[in-house]
Formats: sequence, structure tokens, C-alpha cells
Amino acid sequence: MPNNNRKVVVIGAGIVGIATAYYLAKNHKVYDLVVIDKSNPMGLTSAQSGENYRNWWPRPEMFNLMNRSIDLMEEIAVETQNRINMTRRGYALVTRKNNVDVLVDELKKGMNDPQANNIRFWNESDSPSYLKSLTADWTKAPSGVDILQRQSLIKAAFPSYQTDVRSIIHIRRGGDIDSQQLSQIMMEKIKACGGKFVLGEIVGIQEKSGFEVEYHHDGSISRLATDVVVNAAGPFAGKIANLMGFDLKLKNIYQQKIAFDDVNQAIPRDLPFTIDLDGQTIDWTAEEAELLRAEADLSWLTEVMPGAIHCRPDGGPNRTWIKLGWAYNQRPDESCNGYKNDDFFPEVVLRGAARLNPNLKHYYGSLPARRVHYGGWYTMTDENWPLIGPMGSDGAFMNCAMSGFGTMAACAAGELCAKWITGDILPSYAAAFSADRYGNATLMQQLRAANKGVL
Repeated sequence: MPNNNRKVVVIGAGIVGIATAYYLAKNHKVYDLVVIDKSNPMGLTSAQSGENYRNWWPRPEMFNLMNRSIDLMEEIAVETQNRINMTRRGYALVTRKNNVDVLVDELKKGMNDPQANNIRFWNESDSPSYLKSLTADWTKAPSGVDILQRQSLIKAAFPSYQTDVRSIIHIRRGGDIDSQQLSQIMMEKIKACGGKFVLGEIVGIQEKSGFEVEYHHDGSISRLATDVVVNAAGPFAGKIANLMGFDLKLKNIYQQKIAFDDVNQAIPRDLPFTIDLDGQTIDWTAEEAELLRAEADLSWLTEVMPGAIHCRPDGGPNRTWIKLGWAYNQRPDESCNGYKNDDFFPEVVLRGAARLNPNLKHYYGSLPARRVHYGGWYTMTDENWPLIGPMGSDGAFMNCAMSGFGTMAACAAGELCAKWITGDILPSYAAAFSADRYGNATLMQQLRAANKGVL
């Protein structure tokens, strides 16, 4: 039977912790809620979100989780007259390869549909029914996936791309949202139901007929007695688990982005969230490359770099900013102290993105003054899947390891964690995202073999 009468303390006031508390209150009438964090809500990694979402993932479990999360975001968009500014321009995965069979197979496996009737191929056909991303209105966007390989169509639909592009996989159920507005809507509901937000750094968690959570704030130690503890501590989830005697094998990797005012209108405002899949050598001049090679700490910037550079318009069709990101860093950092932005990153990501969008070359060495350079922590398991569900002791739960996809997963992850806590009926994908998956040798072997990082 569902148990909705217990007190719950959620550790972590990022979007995932807030969503967990929100769905406990909204769906299960759990009102004795405390969300605690040493920073203000949405103050750390969630404040640095790329604010993107997509339903394409290479396995059906992730596909179903993300589809559910998008369903829930759409519900909020409808209920609030799109206060979260949801768009639906989609994701464009771009490559200079003609053969994209591997990616198509991943699409089919992810959708768990061998026929894949919602995958549409555009090569030599002259059918006029392909729809460009002409509107940000998510209610009018098509579903499914369009695979473009007809060169005339690619040039017409994506005129800003370099002419060497041979294939575009346009994921249609994707776009961006305002994560700060999403969190604000959720916090309003939590507070209206009697839930509280508390500032404090967790220093101890003891099992005492439930749990006693000790936290430090303003030079003093306070304690909270609770029936349930939820570890939604983002990059600090491993440390919180250790306080409870549970070993979470997580790693934190810092990834950076830039946003700036596109004064030269280099990127069309209707461009989908674009990912250049291909690796490359950055477009340095001969003199720049020579100087970089002479610096031991920077010489790697002249070598072949991985793919998956991100580019998208930011702020809607009537704004002028764009965002660029490149999650090439693979060095774990256990300290998670502050922001660790590299001075050279803006120029690196700009030159990387200019390979696909050559109009960006106008900004070489002269990025606009109105720009922001920021970053956040990707907290992940080795297999790069989230952990949602029980965490060892009775009454202990986790909702963590979101690895850069926390914003898009938050609603479904919060809903799922709330179901675990209250003993509600679980969806089919629940076990795959819990610690139970480590007992499934076949699944773990497949995940570790397939893990190529997050887009």
C-alpha cells in the first residue's frame, strides 16, 4: 500500500531535488517536506543548464524515461500558458558521412520499434512534406525523426551549414525550456503545500528510528528528524551516500559553455539544437598552432578533437543570443569546488563550431562584449545512466547521476523517485535506473560497451 504520511528530507535543491519534492506533493499529497541545500535553489549546476531536451536515446529505457519527462513538461506548459517557454525546433545531428546506418539502428533500438514507422528518409525523393523548424510552438511541430541526405533539401532547410554536410538526423521531439521558470513553478507548489526550503550544509546523517540529518548554517549545527532521506545532491551525491554508509561509484566532470549576443546574425533563429557529430582539428592559423604546440599544457588543442559540438539560438525567435558547448573534457574532479572555466575555452568552442557554421568565423578573436562563459558538473556512473530508487537503508533513496541531462530528465526522474518513496506502482523502466541494474550482468555489459558519453 502507498505510504504518504512520512516526513521527507530532500538533500539538494537543484532541478532534480525540486522535481522530486514537487511530485511527492502533487501526486502523493506528501506535504511534510524539507528541501535542504548549502546554496540557494538552482544555485549550482542547475543554474548552468543548457536547458535542452530530446527524446532520442540509444536504448528503450532512456527513450521511455525521456518521453515521459517531456510529457510532464508539456503538461506544465499547457497548465501555465507556456510559462516555461517550451520550444520544439528539434535536435539536428549532423555528419559529413553518407552512411548513417549505425545511428539509424540506434534510433530503432531506442524506440523499440523494428519497423520504425516514424523515421522518414529524405534522399532522392521529391516529396514536399518535410517541415522545416519554422516555429518555436511545440504544439505544431511534427513527431518522429527526419533523415536528410538529399543535398538540395539540406541546403534549403539548413543554409547556415557548411556545404560538406552529407547527412542530418533531425529529431523532432526536442527543443529547449526555461529551467528557472520550471523550478519556480515547482517551488511555488511545494511551498503552497507546506513544504520548506532550508539553507544548510549536510555534515552528518544518523539512523535513529528513521534518520537525523545534521546540517551547518551560520556557525551553528541544526538537526532534522525525518522518516525518509532523498539524496539528490548532484555533484555531492557520492559524499552524501558515504555519510549514510552507501558507496556510490560516481565521477564528476566539469563541462563549459558560452553564450553571446549574435550581433552578426551568424545563426538563424529557427535553427534546431545542432550537434556536429564529427571529430576535427581546430581551425588555428599556422602561427597560433605553433604557439600552442610550444605550451605543454595546451599542445593537445592542436590534435584531433572529439565531435559533439553544440550550437543553438538562445532565448526565442525575437532574441539575438546563441549558445555554444563542447563537452570534450574527460578529467574527473572530486573536489567540485567552484567553477573551473578555462580562459581559452570560448575561442576553442567558437572555432570548433565554425566548422559547421562558417558564419561564426566573423567572431574569431573578437567575441562580442555581451557574452557569458559558464560551466557545470556532469555527475555520472561509469555506464552513464541515472540512479533513481532505494539507496541501502530502509527510507533512504537517491535521484542522481544525471550527467548533463538533469533538466530534461528532472520531471520523470522526480515522478519516479516519488513512486519509489510512496510505494506506488512503478513504470517498466524503474528497475533499470535503480541499483538493481548492477545485478543484471547482461544489461551492464551492454551499457558499458555502448557508453560513448552524453550528447
